[in-house]
Formats: sequence, C-alpha cells, structure tokens
Amino acid sequence: MRPTVTTSYTARSPRYVRAATAAAVLGAMSLMAATRLIAALGDERLSEHPPAPGKGVGLAVSSRNQGTADSAAVAATVDRFHKAVAAGDSALALSLLTSDVVVLESGGMETRDEFRARHLAADIAFAQAVKSERGQVRVTVRGDVAWAASTSTSAGEYRGRQVNSSGAELMVLSRTPQGWRINAIHWSSRARRPAGG
Repeated sequence: MRPTVTTSYTARSPRYVRAATAAAVLGAMSLMAATRLIAALGDERLSEHPPAPGKGVGLAVSSRNQGTADSAAVAATVDRFHKAVAAGDSALALSLLTSDVVVLESGGMETRDEFRARHLAADIAFAQAVKSERGQVRVTVRGDVAWAASTSTSAGEYRGRQVNSSGAELMVLSRTPQGWRINAIHWSSRARRPAGG
C-alpha cells in the first residue's frame, strides 16, 4: 500500500523541525506522547506494513511532500545504524550520526563524543551478546526532517545477567548532502514480565 501524499503544509517548515527535535530530546516524554504530539501537527494518513517473512522489520510510511523513496531511505539509514552496531563497526555507526546528535539513553543525555566514549562500546557488546528482534518501523517524513519510531524485544545473557526486555526507539533524522543522517536518538527499555505474571 502506497502512502497518501498531501501538500497542505510547507515541506521545510521550521515548526516541524522544532517539534520533531523537541519530541526526541524530551526525556520525560513517552514515545506514545511524542508520537501524538508529532501527529497533532498535521492530518496524518499512515500505512503500516508488518515485518516481511524472514526480514524481521516492517515499515509504516507517512509522508507529506516526499514519496516512498525518502521513507525507505530513512528506514534504511536506521537499519544500517543497527547493523553497524551489531557488527561492531563503530566507524560506520558514528558516520550515520550528525555532529550535533543528541542521544538519550539510560536516563542521561549525551553528545556524539560522549556517546562514543561512554556507551557505544557497551551498545556494541550488548548487540553482539543478546538476541534482539525489532518490530515495525514507523517513518514520517516532513521535507528535510524525518522521524522513525519502533519497538523491540531482547532476550539473552549480558555480563553474567539474564536479559528479557522490551524497548522503544525514536530517531530524528535530517537530509544531508551525504543522505539521511541521525540527529537524535531516544532509547528506553523495561523488563518484560514472565508469562502469567
């Protein structure tokens, strides 16, 4: 199903840039609240695609003045970032982040340099040790700004402790001469309850 494309708002409106960035960096805001805030900015028509058999990641596309190519490119950038982390390719992962990226993780806010120094190596080790399944990715494109939201589950052992968690991710991206790059990441997770508990 192709996304509905409308033209009722200016594609490069600073209002969308500010709202998308604010939604990503407000650590106290839940992913659902951020999604509702962003959706309130316009009349959204969203097409959702479940994960393809054997692929593990689905795509939900929403766009105004951009076609499915931009939405697919945004989803591909997010996927490349995750694959780079899982492969231990920190150089590729960092190349997909803008110089002024904000990373919200573990109750803190980090710059690109702080993320590289404090969390990236641990994120790589975690991705390599613990099996994670990413769900459907919802992509919204507004001119040169986009955001991608997804959930995941992780199960395994990391540093001697059992992991069984659900996670949520919101990434804000912008179009650059090098393609779509990540301006903000917000990760949150919680322990999954055992069945029947």
